[in-house]
Amino acid sequence: MKMTRIEGTALPMRGDDIDTDRIMPARYLRAITFEGLEGHLFEDERAGSAAGARTGAVHPFDNPAYRGASILLVNRNFGSGSSREHAPQALQRAGIRAIVGESFAEIFFGNSLMIGLPCVTAAPDEVRELMERVEERPDVHLRVDFEAGTCEMNGFRCAIRLPGHARDALLTGAWDTTGMLLERYEEVDTVGARLPYVAGF
Repeated sequence: MKMTRIEGTALPMRGDDIDTDRIMPARYLRAITFEGLEGHLFEDERAGSAAGARTGAVHPFDNPAYRGASILLVNRNFGSGSSREHAPQALQRAGIRAIVGESFAEIFFGNSLMIGLPCVTAAPDEVRELMERVEERPDVHLRVDFEAGTCEMNGFRCAIRLPGHARDALLTGAWDTTGMLLERYEEVDTVGARLPYVAGF
């Protein structure tokens, strides 16, 4: 599936070095499938926010103002820590379709790209501007355009960056390797029939 742009409301999540252990607690890594992981997204932090709700501290993923958001705004080094693909899986299953941030941990970036969850970077001051505008107007729509290399919202526009190979994979649909194989399954089957270590079984 080719991806040229993502549009929708956003959810700002402030803080540097938000790691995968926080995004998806380790006890859920024993799951056989990724189904239902969205229900455990930031579970420990959200439980803490709920316990202290009387102070007005509400976790961004529990804030009704951001319900239905499809774009996540983050700061520096998002997705650091252990290499668990459960983290991007949970975010995507919670409805997140793209992440705009200052920077990303390399393995998190790769795991996200493999499932079609683009992670693009913008300058720190521009990410802060995006967050502030969304906090003031949670209903405003953002447009993340991978082809044009821009992120736009309500009169504000900034440049986004994406490594060349990742941009090409999104624009051509090459990120979806399983989908590409299924689209040309007859060719795959033909080649498989000629391979003795496949056809012999």
